[in-house]
Amino acid sequence: MRKRVDKKGAFATAAADVKLAGARPIPIEVSLRKVEGGIFIHVRDDSRVREKEALLKIYTTSLEEKRAELEALNAALSVEKAKVEELLLNILPREIAERIKDGEKLIADRFEDVSVLFVDIVGFTQLAREMKPRELVELLNEFFTIVDLLVGEHHLEKIKTIGDAYMIVSGVPRKRDDHATAIADLALAIRGAIDAFNAARGSEFQVRAGINSGPTVAGIIGVKKFAYDLWGDTVNLASRMESSGEPGRIQVTEATRALLEDEFILSPRGVVQVKGIGEIETYWLEGRRPPASGA
Repeated sequence: MRKRVDKKGAFATAAADVKLAGARPIPIEVSLRKVEGGIFIHVRDDSRVREKEALLKIYTTSLEEKRAELEALNAALSVEKAKVEELLLNILPREIAERIKDGEKLIADRFEDVSVLFVDIVGFTQLAREMKPRELVELLNEFFTIVDLLVGEHHLEKIKTIGDAYMIVSGVPRKRDDHATAIADLALAIRGAIDAFNAARGSEFQVRAGINSGPTVAGIIGVKKFAYDLWGDTVNLASRMESSGEPGRIQVTEATRALLEDEFILSPRGVVQVKGIGEIETYWLEGRRPPASGA
């Protein structure tokens, strides 16, 4: 106990530590002042201050914990968002995926100058009958993986697979002046990759390919299992070029030939009867022209 008296002797204080059973000491201060009719006693108790300090500490700790939890949730959300975006890009071209993310509801565009390529496995129906399911799926997976990689290397767009057929477009959704030459290079690269595939496996796996050039409409269809697709005569005729072609060869239309003749070697096939269209002149894409001497 400490005692203090002021100079006039009219005011005195005493300070002490009050200790409750099982608790730490709580400092209090007692003030005595003479007043008319007696003595005024004032007790200063710091326990309320300590209580508020303790509550503030608890609140601060809780706030820090909540902040840490929120940061962890944000990090997890970012990871999941990246996964969703990656999945979206596996389904759609990047430009189309961005338009969907920006809230665009209806995506439909017309492109005046594109080239469409269809590639198909020759004799697939017979293979499906003869091969075990696992072997068949492994073969398709190898074929589609080869084409996937080449499509990426040539910066073109895979549209879809239909059974054993693979559909690719050049000039959609990114317009490009060299759409025909780009897709011709891809078709030749696919044929070369299949030759290498057969040499490595000792197999006689063959594909047919067909190309057509012209205008088309592209857009998103569906809600749940949506897809980016193309429509129009250009697409239909490209498909007919593949189905009416020959194993190991690339058949092109007159429209495509006109765009390729300066840089590629083409040979006339002659008149072909095309279902739903009639007779048309078609050509075989043989390869690229050698560089001019001195070039």
